[in-house]
Amino acid sequence: MNNNLNKDLTSDSSIKKSPLFCDLNEEEFEIAAKALNPIYIKKQDTLFNEGDSGEDIYILHSGLLSASALQSDGNARWLFNINPGDFLGEMSIIAHEPRSATITALEDSIVMMLRSIDFYRIITYNPIIGFKILRAISIVQNQWLDQTSKSFSDIIRWGETARRRAITDEMTGLYNRRFLEESIKERFNNQSMNLRTMSLLMMDLDKIHGINDRYGTKAGDLVITAAANEIRDNLRSGDIPARLSGDEFAVLLPDTNDEDAVKIAEQIRKKIENKQIEVPAAPGALETVFINTRTSIGIAIAPTHANTMEELEETSDSALRKAKELGRNRVEVY
Repeated sequence: MNNNLNKDLTSDSSIKKSPLFCDLNEEEFEIAAKALNPIYIKKQDTLFNEGDSGEDIYILHSGLLSASALQSDGNARWLFNINPGDFLGEMSIIAHEPRSATITALEDSIVMMLRSIDFYRIITYNPIIGFKILRAISIVQNQWLDQTSKSFSDIIRWGETARRRAITDEMTGLYNRRFLEESIKERFNNQSMNLRTMSLLMMDLDKIHGINDRYGTKAGDLVITAAANEIRDNLRSGDIPARLSGDEFAVLLPDTNDEDAVKIAEQIRKKIENKQIEVPAAPGALETVFINTRTSIGIAIAPTHANTMEELEETSDSALRKAKELGRNRVEVY
């Protein structure tokens, strides 16, 4: 997308004065506006249909949209028109609800899209901006639904819950694969970061299946959660730990060379090895025992070993296989 075009569109008064952004100062608006992407809709085309899944917010830049919903007899009923500056889709991104209406263009229109991943990133890394946007959503929702009893604190809780669901693993609280990969892609795509080093740790727990077989799957979950806590507790601010699946984890270390990455990986490995984890003595047993686990870790560094997200994942995974082949419970660099 042409950056100048995006700047021209987002600087338009209909966007700057939108209820979603009108409370932002100039600097805050510029940060939020960078996350917006234009969508061009021809007259009579639909932006989305009632019942569709979706996790994006839209702000109408120019043109005119119409919202309609199906009645019990199967006929569409007009609900309201959407004018420049109005926003829509907020409940799908906050509450993960299906689209409640069909949105159709009554004339050629331009809509600015705020993707869910960018919405949650703003909340995470720019909490003041996130606070103001969520407050704007709260105000408009109260106006539209005429439910003044819904307090702003409710919206904040909904937003926080939705944000966590979208970017974190439910069991461990670490980030999920989607957020990790988006973070890696962003760094490769950001031209200003092309010469900056980043390391990826790929790891899994050694012989977790044996723990599941002997002590039960509940014990396996306790071990995975305990390992996740050790990973989180031994990282720096700005590092991104993620659970990929099962007992597989990854950690993105921005601005980190191989030497520092090895130090961090070794610290995590030792902490996990020394961690005593209380688990049922047998599947379904009330008695408990203390066990420990171990982890193998592979490391790859960009741009030394990779120039794309796929290459970084492949090379770190290759280093992990090497760590397993050499006896497990060790750290290996690609």
